[in-house]
Amino acid sequence: MKHLVKTLVASAALAVTTLAAQAAEKTLIISSWAPPTHGVNAILWPQLIKEIEEATDGRVTAEIKYGLAAPPAQFDLILDGAADITWIFHGYNPGRFVATKLIELPGYKGNAEAASVAYWRAYEKYLAAADEHKGVKVIGLMTHGPGVLHSKKLVTRLDQIKGMKLRLGGGVSGDVGAALGATGIRVPAPKVYETLASNAADGVMMPMEGKKSFKLYEVAPNTYTVPGGFYRGSFALIMNEDTFAGLSAEDQAALEKVFGEHLSQIAGAMWDEIDAEGLETLKSTPGNTLNEATPEDAAKWQELTGPIIEKVLAEVAAKGIDAKAARDFIAETMANY
Repeated sequence: MKHLVKTLVASAALAVTTLAAQAAEKTLIISSWAPPTHGVNAILWPQLIKEIEEATDGRVTAEIKYGLAAPPAQFDLILDGAADITWIFHGYNPGRFVATKLIELPGYKGNAEAASVAYWRAYEKYLAAADEHKGVKVIGLMTHGPGVLHSKKLVTRLDQIKGMKLRLGGGVSGDVGAALGATGIRVPAPKVYETLASNAADGVMMPMEGKKSFKLYEVAPNTYTVPGGFYRGSFALIMNEDTFAGLSAEDQAALEKVFGEHLSQIAGAMWDEIDAEGLETLKSTPGNTLNEATPEDAAKWQELTGPIIEKVLAEVAAKGIDAKAARDFIAETMANY
């Protein structure tokens, strides 16, 4: 029933948006990926479109289009002007984004909303100087909830991960997989289900939302967690610079109030909402298990995170950023959120 309600709400929002687009002076094209029922598509984009319309008194609206490009190609799609807005996962483009790995580190305490707000503030204070999104306008930053291990076989100990073939999204999740002795397989999130169903991988590291959003309850019924998560995933919401420059000064000013920390906050809250839905799916699906690390394994994991954190801090520092200060700023912001 919840799935039906969300589908009906998304359909209604799309219908209203279509009518609004007919009356607006400018319709922005949002390029998206992941299933239409995923939280980004069913919750975040409709909310953003609503706020864009309200902020501009209906002069600007937007519509979602799927299939314009594969997830790793979304940045260039916006850069080239083939669409106006999208969301990107930084880990899909290894080497292109380095400073963004800072938010992905294990050890932060807090939910996705707190992390996303802290991420935006750290971006403005420290990370923007790296200029890793050159050519596009960053309108929001977000991170999903703590990454967990979803697997075919039952995993109850940290050392059981060694030797497993795991789908890893890139970024810090790749460093985590290597530290645990797993073999990493890189495929975008929409390909995870078939990768597991075909036995090309033994499991996947994703947030809890993947249990429902990508139907992992069918192909990876066992979930293993460590305190604070194995990692967090870094995403950016980006816009074509020329598109924004082409708007009136009045509409630019109005949208700046929607973008930035505000958009990052509602994006993070969306991830928390769908994480909760994923956990509920796990609990309500026969045969699915949730296994938490023992205190002994939690301590072992804490030891393993040291080299991962130091490696990333060195990489970010090489970009001319005070990486330690930025990490401390994120942790403090999350703790006080």
